[in-house]
Amino acid sequence: QVIKWLEPEKKKRLLDATLGLGGHTLAILRSSPGVQVLGIDQDEEALRLAEQRLAEYEGRFFLALSSYRDFDRILKEVGWDKVDGALLDLGVSSMQLDIPERGFSFLHDGPLDMRMSKKEGFIPARNIVNNYSFSQLKEIIARYGQDPLAGRIARAIVEARAKQKIETTLELAEIVKNAYPPRMRFKAKKHPATRTFQALRIVVNQELDVLEEFLNKIVHYLNPGARLAIISFHSLEDRIVKLFFKRESSECICPPQKVICDCNHEKTLHILTKKPIIPDEEELTRNSRSRSAKLRVAERVG
Repeated sequence: QVIKWLEPEKKKRLLDATLGLGGHTLAILRSSPGVQVLGIDQDEEALRLAEQRLAEYEGRFFLALSSYRDFDRILKEVGWDKVDGALLDLGVSSMQLDIPERGFSFLHDGPLDMRMSKKEGFIPARNIVNNYSFSQLKEIIARYGQDPLAGRIARAIVEARAKQKIETTLELAEIVKNAYPPRMRFKAKKHPATRTFQALRIVVNQELDVLEEFLNKIVHYLNPGARLAIISFHSLEDRIVKLFFKRESSECICPPQKVICDCNHEKTLHILTKKPIIPDEEELTRNSRSRSAKLRVAERVG
């Protein structure tokens, strides 16, 4: 789907702003001999592995260790003014989930960390869990995890850390699980700690702020006809992308009560996917982690 919508065979320069292990970039380079890709990732290990994976296409890709919020600086460093397409694949990578030392998953015991990059100045999840107040924890879990039991979970965390610091993923997962009433625990389709871990990861890595910063800049670096494809895995991320696409595809962004438009807003995008594209049954069978993915695509006008 990404290849179909980005149309690399018609492009010269594409930005993969969340490179990961390079799967999308590899597919793009294979699909068209005339395209170059700039890949950005803030995870040093992922970047190293991606470089090995892409080695046969040396000279057609450029890699940079950075948060995608700084893509404009990276473009200048490689000598690109604008790009003919850009891709964001949001959320945490499978590699990060599967390495216990990264502290992203409650399926393995590891330090309660969750930082995608240790060079970006992010604070580890254990600092939040052990130092934030009850009300702060409740707000984080309710807002970013959208867990209806946020209050119970926050209280359980505060009570547990009063006895001893919470240092590992399994310790936190057990505290959250026990905060759930037995009946809800039994009926839950996912592990009770799923939403809490998701909320902490989003806050640790400032994911929503970084996304909004990227979106507010990217339209100025897209050539006419360039396509912007964004895959999100969280309803809050998808809402930010949806509202941004809606705003940038409108000639006027004045509030409804305004009789005369004075916003001077110019339409920059044309939405290509009226509804988000979701995985089909074949993809879900091959990759169960794609179940919550939503792809939205828009094209630069002008």
